[in-house]
Amino acid sequence: MDQAQVQDIAKRIIDNVEKVIIGKSWAVELAVTALLSQGHILIKDIPGVGKTMLAKSLAQSIDCVFRRIQLTPDMLPSDITGVSVFNQQTGEFVFRPGPILGQIVLADEINRATPKTQSALLEALAERQVTVDGITHNIARPFMLIATENPIEHEGVFPLPEAQLDRFMMRIQLGYPSFDDEMCIIDSQRMQHPIESLGVVASADEVREAQEVVKGIFVHEQVQRYIVALVYATRKHDDVILGASPRASLDLFRSSQALALLRRRDYVIPDDVKELAAVVMGHRVIAAPAVRMKGVDGRQIVEDVVEHAAVPGARASGWVAHS
Repeated sequence: MDQAQVQDIAKRIIDNVEKVIIGKSWAVELAVTALLSQGHILIKDIPGVGKTMLAKSLAQSIDCVFRRIQLTPDMLPSDITGVSVFNQQTGEFVFRPGPILGQIVLADEINRATPKTQSALLEALAERQVTVDGITHNIARPFMLIATENPIEHEGVFPLPEAQLDRFMMRIQLGYPSFDDEMCIIDSQRMQHPIESLGVVASADEVREAQEVVKGIFVHEQVQRYIVALVYATRKHDDVILGASPRASLDLFRSSQALALLRRRDYVIPDDVKELAAVVMGHRVIAAPAVRMKGVDGRQIVEDVVEHAAVPGARASGWVAHS
């Protein structure tokens, strides 16, 4: 598979999802970027703006095993990972896999589950496997967890631990649609919801191959230094108590490769990194209590870091010559 074929696959998926998600092209592009760069996404927003529909339409566009987990406060870790059941006829324990052993998994309202249950997702997010009763079960690829989250100020939710937030490549927000887009949404659902007729436009094998092609996108050393400099700056920022981790550097690197490919380039430019910095690092950066009281969050701090960081010049770094 070459880069042109990957671009075609990505376009098919994006066009398909946009039949359901109207007026949110950037959010859809981010979701496909995360898919191609083997990342997981967290969709945080108020109820009713299409978080679940974005996840379902992306999953329905790909011919993969889809599983949905509706998180609730009474859910146990074994409800997610699976459980070993004793078979009296054979005298052996049989593993019954939980919904996390799908390929495209929707964890709906993830922050309604208790921290203990949320922790059951950690191994799957980081290592694409689950361990039950000492036995490790690998998850088939491609594997992507799409979690939706209600804002923390709403009742009946639990905050996501920092270790879990760090395992999500991106946090996406949809926001309210514009007036015209909301009119289109009403019109599109007059007879039936568009997702009911949404078809498959890419196979699991195509997605796996596309993910391998993304790894070959060229990233100049100066751009790599720019990525690390942005991540490093979040750790030194005066308003931060916890900066972005090395995993953030890797996620920003890989997602920049995927975004460059979507933009029909075989090399990454600093603008790719700048576009993705806030969605990749914003949820990992924990602002100090004093600035949180003023309404400043991690995303705003990352935007401040990007604004003040030195950007490598095209001629000096050499990616123009490469292209």
